[in-house]
Amino acid sequence: MKHLLNQLDKNLDSRVRLALMAMLAAAEWVDFTTFREELDLSDGNLASHLRKLEDEAYVELRKGFVGRKTLTSYRATKKGRDAFEHHITVLEKMLRPDT
Repeated sequence: MKHLLNQLDKNLDSRVRLALMAMLAAAEWVDFTTFREELDLSDGNLASHLRKLEDEAYVELRKGFVGRKTLTSYRATKKGRDAFEHHITVLEKMLRPDT
């Protein structure tokens, strides 16, 4: 079990960052407002978690406009998708150590 624990991605230890990556695994792009509403987070808390993922190159962002309102959307990078998939695989091995 110890060797598996050491394989978990420290960037995904946070339940919020894990949820963000799970949402991005299911969609091409997700906007800031959708994250905020689905995860019931404050703007500041959400922004800090997204910034961490962006700093690690797990997500990229794009800014656009809907009318006069700014719309910021995010998607997982290849590095982020690979890290998320590996993290989930390790969690599954922890749940089923005999397989």
